[in-house]
Amino acid sequence: MELALLLVLIIGVYWVYQGSLSVALLAALVLILIRFSEQLANLILFSKVIELMQVALNRIHDFLAIQPLAIATPNQQPQQFDVRFEQVSFGYTKQSVTLNNINVQFKQHSLNAIVGESGSGKTSLIRLLMRYADPQQGRILIGGVDIRHIPNEQLNRLFSVVFQDVYLFDDSILNNIRLAKPTATEQEVEQVAKMANCHQFITALAQGYHTQVGEIGSQLSGGERQRISIARAILKDAPIVILDEATASLDSENQLAIQQAINRLVQHKTVIVITHRLSSISTADQILVINQGQIIEQGTHSSLLARQGAYCQMWQNQQQAKHWRI
Repeated sequence: MELALLLVLIIGVYWVYQGSLSVALLAALVLILIRFSEQLANLILFSKVIELMQVALNRIHDFLAIQPLAIATPNQQPQQFDVRFEQVSFGYTKQSVTLNNINVQFKQHSLNAIVGESGSGKTSLIRLLMRYADPQQGRILIGGVDIRHIPNEQLNRLFSVVFQDVYLFDDSILNNIRLAKPTATEQEVEQVAKMANCHQFITALAQGYHTQVGEIGSQLSGGERQRISIARAILKDAPIVILDEATASLDSENQLAIQQAINRLVQHKTVIVITHRLSSISTADQILVINQGQIIEQGTHSSLLARQGAYCQMWQNQQQAKHWRI
C-alpha cells in the first residue's frame, strides 16, 4: 500500500502541475487512501487466502473422487500370517516400472529385512502389501488368502506399522496410544508404554499421560514420538509388524531404548523391516536386496556376505564408515 500511496502522490502532483487536478482534491484522495489502506490491504490478502482455499478444496475433491479398491468376493479371513508375493509387478504410471516380477515368501513368525538404495522399490513393496494400491500383475497372499478378498478393515487389523517419521495428533499421550485400541484402559496403556520404554519420560511430565503433545507431536522429541508409536503398535497386537526405517535418524541413546522396545514388539510376529542400517538385521531369517524394482539377492546375512555381491559391498562400506572421523 505504501507503493500505491507513493504512486498516487507522484501522479497527483503531476496533474496538479498540469492544472488538471486541484490541490484540495489531491489531498482528499490521499486522506481517503490513508484511511482505507489497511482495509484494502486486508482485502487483497483475503483474496489470496481465497485462492489458496480453492486450490485446497480442489485437491480434497480430487481425493474424495478416488474410487476405493474393490473387494473381491467371496470375502475371506486368513488363519495363518505368512506373506507371499507371486509374480508381482507394479508401476505408479503406465509408463513406469517400480517393481518387476517379485516372487518372495515371508514365513510366519520370521524376521525379514529389505535393503537397497533409495528409490529401489522397498517402500512400494510394503504399500502393496497393505493394499494402498493393487499390482498390475501378480497377486499378494496372507496365509494363502489373496488380500483382494480381505475387507479393508480386516486387512488393516493385520498390520502394526512403525515409520521413521512419526506424526501424532494434537491430543493427549493417552489418546494417541489408544488410537490402536480405543477400548483400552489406562492400565493397558501404561503396560504397553512400559514395554516401549516411554513410561518413565511420560510420568516425568507435569500432566503425565494426559499431557497434550501439540500439533504432530511438536512438544516431544523425535525419540519420544517414536517410542509412543511403538507403544501404539504393541497395543494393537497385530500379527504382522512392519518397521520402515524406524531407527534411522536417532541418536545412540534413543536407538538403544527403541531397539529394546522393538524387540518386545516383534515377539511371535511376522516381521518385515526396511532399513539402511545393516548391523541391525544381521540376525534376520531372510534378507532381500532390491535394486531398480527387482530382487537381486536373497538369503541370510552370512550367506549374502559369502556371495561377495551387492549386500557384501554395502556391508563393507558401512563397516568402513564407522571409522570415519571429522
